[in-house]
Amino acid sequence: MKKTTLSLFAFLLYTVCQAQNFDVVPLGIYGGEQEDNLSAYLVGAPKDNAFICLDAGTVNSGIRKAIELKSLNGTAENVLRDQIKGYFISHGHLDHLSGLIINSPADSKKNIFVMSPVLQILQNHYFISDTWINFADQGQKPILGKYHYNELQEGIEIPAPNTPFFLTAYELSHVNPYKSSAALVRRGEHYLLYLGDTGADRIEKSDRLDILWKNMAPLIKKKQLNTILIEVSFPNSQPENLLFGHLTPNLLREELEKLKEKTGQNSLENLNIVVTHRKPTGNNPEIIKKELLENNPLKVNYIFPEQGVKISLP
Repeated sequence: MKKTTLSLFAFLLYTVCQAQNFDVVPLGIYGGEQEDNLSAYLVGAPKDNAFICLDAGTVNSGIRKAIELKSLNGTAENVLRDQIKGYFISHGHLDHLSGLIINSPADSKKNIFVMSPVLQILQNHYFISDTWINFADQGQKPILGKYHYNELQEGIEIPAPNTPFFLTAYELSHVNPYKSSAALVRRGEHYLLYLGDTGADRIEKSDRLDILWKNMAPLIKKKQLNTILIEVSFPNSQPENLLFGHLTPNLLREELEKLKEKTGQNSLENLNIVVTHRKPTGNNPEIIKKELLENNPLKVNYIFPEQGVKISLP
């Protein structure tokens, strides 16, 4: 009887430790060319239909694919208007925000979360009469006011209204001095980290990832941060002078080694790394996947998202 009780306790402890805290539904996974499958990730709580969209390169096509695969419930219109509660846009490149722009007439009132450089790009280059029309609440007249800009300050957490989430932004370098950004998503005591496009510090001659890793290390050591979504755009054969602010498998490993130095021995083992933004040219996605899996001394858990397929995460 005692042995049975101990076994049940161990099972319950394992179940609690493996509890799912985030659902991620990829609306788009690639970093170019396939305009119906560009960077956009819905993050929600399990059994909840309130999502934050992390980047918005592809929206409508991804929603329809996710509904087809039963990762989302309702009509495409319902998901767009009622279930997506806001957007975090990491930077101003079209493969990360074109879906937001093109779907804005059909969308409902909601929040856009951005750091200052991205807000300026949206305000001065996209939501203007020459390219579209101003659906936001700042900038060129006429102002339609559908979207409310929430300017994120680095390291300062703010709530994401109508969701269970809180967001904290960190600046990234994407062909220095061009700025991208990362979003740390908190639900209760649990975290998920999403990075927009980023180059390695060594290539960028920057310290932005080093600063990010310093902030993430305590959360990883406490097992509060179990998942990082980070880009790997090119295979290792891409010359470093032609990376254009992106990572390769070798450079990702280089950066993860730096993170490990801050977290301690074996601390990254089984950390979920969701690989985003693979360039779909030729066999690049398959080559990147192979190179990551064959050289994984840190024993992280690589996840390769598929459009519309839900990922449940601790």
